[in-house]
Amino acid sequence: MNNMADSSSASDIVCQEKYDVFLSFRGVDTRDTFTSHLYSALVRKKIETYIDYKLESGDKIAPNLLEAIEKSKLSVVIFSKNYASSTWCLEELAHILECKDRYGQIVVPIFYGVDPSDVRKQQGSYGDAFAQLEQRFKDSMDKVLKWRAALTDAADISGFDASNKTGTEADFVEKVAQDVLSKLNHKSSSNLKDLVGIEIQIEQIESLLCIDSPDVCTVGIWGMGGIGKTTLAEAVFHRLTSKFEASCFLPNVREESERHGLKHLRNVLLREILNEKDLNIDTPSIGRSFVRERLGRTKVLIVLDDVNDSSQLELLVGDDIQFGCGSRIIITTRDRRLLKKMADADKIFKVEGLRCDEALQLFHLHAFK
Repeated sequence: MNNMADSSSASDIVCQEKYDVFLSFRGVDTRDTFTSHLYSALVRKKIETYIDYKLESGDKIAPNLLEAIEKSKLSVVIFSKNYASSTWCLEELAHILECKDRYGQIVVPIFYGVDPSDVRKQQGSYGDAFAQLEQRFKDSMDKVLKWRAALTDAADISGFDASNKTGTEADFVEKVAQDVLSKLNHKSSSNLKDLVGIEIQIEQIESLLCIDSPDVCTVGIWGMGGIGKTTLAEAVFHRLTSKFEASCFLPNVREESERHGLKHLRNVLLREILNEKDLNIDTPSIGRSFVRERLGRTKVLIVLDDVNDSSQLELLVGDDIQFGCGSRIIITTRDRRLLKKMADADKIFKVEGLRCDEALQLFHLHAFK
């Protein structure tokens, strides 16, 4: 990777993102405590999080870790007492800040059991660690200087100081997880800025969902192929998923049901909603099972994308399956008739083509870049 000094701006470089969050932490300090609790909180919010459980070995950081950093939208750096004594952690941090400059990656520092000024100025346990590093790498002082600069830069980023927390450790973990989700949602909204006309349509769909109502509500999104139904549904799903106890986005229902069958799709849906990887129901009905009872107690957000047959709706979200109060179901389809049984007429959103002013805006956006 090129040096940061000659790197292009973040808007000029495309890095394919695979993870939402990368966690950088010192295993001996926080692996089994704060970090594991934060990881669980992020996963519960359906945030795709990379965590490395392997023990460090040698000075050289594993290539797969560097790749994971590059393919993450946001990095959470958990500074703890012994963070600076690990060259792996320091290399991770330097690479994270490089990705911040090159790709616009978001960085959230957390100071856990360590004073931010000790990180910024390499004092206290960080000063002790660098005294040893300077002896160990006396022939590679440029590397030590790089690590010092990374710590100073990271400590200047707005983050969280655990010593200032109010409430319990669980409250602090939830506060961090919610902040991460908020930042990811904002980043997602920013990424939609080139999709002309989409924001107002997202708001219209959110209005149809009546998100604060305790009733179960189904909203249909219909329109011709390629007009943007899936993009809209994905945007709404990611924006609202944190408001629900469980959520599932089932893409390409038409294609997947033809390939694997509807019972397979229903199992995928139920496993995701109930967080039960081995769940398998091979009968047409789920009957009066404990599964049915659990679904009835769970507030869910479900998206069924590209539905083309009523049998798909009947098996996946029909009368046999009852969801908890406040649940929301979004269905995208090219066939409006499929929605009549599932959604009220005023809960069906038609995706239109661009208006003249939006088409002109899109032309200017791309023609004059």
